[in-house]
Amino acid sequence: MIAIDVADAALSERLLASLADVPGLRLARRGEAADVTVVAADATTAADADATLTRREFEVLALMAEGASNKAIARRLGISVHTAKFHVGSLLDKLDATGRTDAVAQAVRQGVIHL
Repeated sequence: MIAIDVADAALSERLLASLADVPGLRLARRGEAADVTVVAADATTAADADATLTRREFEVLALMAEGASNKAIARRLGISVHTAKFHVGSLLDKLDATGRTDAVAQAVRQGVIHL
């Protein structure tokens, strides 16, 4: 379950709309407990401009935070395993992480997601 915690109402609505059709993904209602919370990054939370994540990378990161394998990520997002691996690799690079667990930990430390 994913919650969206973004002050900009228009951005929040766009995020909700883009995530609404992801198979197997449930969005939390306001105030409802979530496994992962997506927040808008700003200059104080993002490491640098290169660390800006795409919508798909946020989806992959949320699934990684749930412990999903590349195969599970691919299945849930309707993409190939190769594409899932590409997104995971991109996240590792952007978050300067040494592995999947470190990527999630880095994202939490940078305020990209909240667990």
